[in-house]
Amino acid sequence: MSNPKKKIDGDPGNIFERCESNVQSYARSFPATFTLAKGSILKDINGRCYLDFLAGAGSLNYGHNNPNLKKALMDYIARDGITHSLDLHTLAKEEFLTALQEHILAPGGLDYRVQFPGPTGTNAVEAALKLARKVTGRQNIISFTNGFHGMTLGALAVTGNKHHRQGAGVELPHVTFMPFDKYLGENIDTVSYMQKRLEDPSGGVELPAAIILETVQGEGGLNVASGRWLRDLQNLCRRFDILMIIDDIQAGCGRTGGFFSFEEAGIRPDIVTCSKSLSGYGLPLSIVLLRPDLDIWKPGEHNGTFRGNNHAFVTATKALNHYWQTPAFKREIISKGHHITERLEECAARFPHHLGQVKGRGMMKGITCLEPAQAAMVTARAYEKGLIIERAGPHDEVIKCLMPLTTSLQQIDEGLDILQQSFSEIFGQKGSTHSKLKPVG
Repeated sequence: MSNPKKKIDGDPGNIFERCESNVQSYARSFPATFTLAKGSILKDINGRCYLDFLAGAGSLNYGHNNPNLKKALMDYIARDGITHSLDLHTLAKEEFLTALQEHILAPGGLDYRVQFPGPTGTNAVEAALKLARKVTGRQNIISFTNGFHGMTLGALAVTGNKHHRQGAGVELPHVTFMPFDKYLGENIDTVSYMQKRLEDPSGGVELPAAIILETVQGEGGLNVASGRWLRDLQNLCRRFDILMIIDDIQAGCGRTGGFFSFEEAGIRPDIVTCSKSLSGYGLPLSIVLLRPDLDIWKPGEHNGTFRGNNHAFVTATKALNHYWQTPAFKREIISKGHHITERLEECAARFPHHLGQVKGRGMMKGITCLEPAQAAMVTARAYEKGLIIERAGPHDEVIKCLMPLTTSLQQIDEGLDILQQSFSEIFGQKGSTHSKLKPVG
């Protein structure tokens, strides 16, 4: 592979600053130009290696260029397998649907039809909202504080973040926001609050077509809905004939332990949206899972040119067959998640005047900085030391670990050592690391 000409990051003459829109965001925090990636490691054009605790915002649960998935994809391309097929039947799609049924849906007792709405998560959310309104004949949707569901207008309407909503340029109607679990405090039952407002003819809430939520609010700050709250919410939906939509775009595909984030709560959503790590290889792929009786679409009533990404079907099938045939991978994720929690709790104990709650589930964990500005300083310092890690929450106050699920314990500790060392330097305190800090790469 040829080595591109080295450049100085931040040089105002570089092609990105001259040609790319101001809307770019991640590149502002991590301005290197990356060229190679393997597993949990990224390499830039100057040969420097970084541990990746961002993983494509959760799109690379099985790591960069996973060798099992890569081989399946390369073999498929080499034999001239179908690339693009609209919604035509292909062998690649058949094998994906078969693997999804055999390894995920049937073992979980889940009876869903599969809709391919388009390549991205926001496409899936748009389709789910449209279907809920079509089925019920109602317009209103209930969403939650700190929820994030996408950037197209329908998905943005059910997203709480003010910064993102301001980009719409139009009204975002037909949505009622309700307080998420524990939003009003540990001892306030927000499902009872919703029920009271729905029952009250003067409660000011139009009966919704659906309630949409994440069981773990990724962008909203790793807020976790308890199993009891989710079960109570499902009962509320059934009582009022409201469809329950679980947005599992970031929290799904194994991120919290089980393939779906709602498994632990024992609920059965009416509609589920999946994307991000569904392909397992960073290739665009999304699906909507819906109860068979809700499948009232007319042919072509919701479509999209790129809903037949066969390369994504191939890698998704390989991921399902390789990682989800047995419970071993789930157990590994849960074990690593406990380890991450322990390490973050060590940090919280070491810096009690600067760090707050450890949040999240599984390998979707983070820690709250009491001063949001310090969170930005810590992640910037961590990047200087070779760790790519982002922030979340309404004030970007939560430092969020979203490393690939396949990241080794050694690499997890190396990354968390860097994070702890960054805390020490920013907070102005000395703090020994969990293990001897090793150079990344």
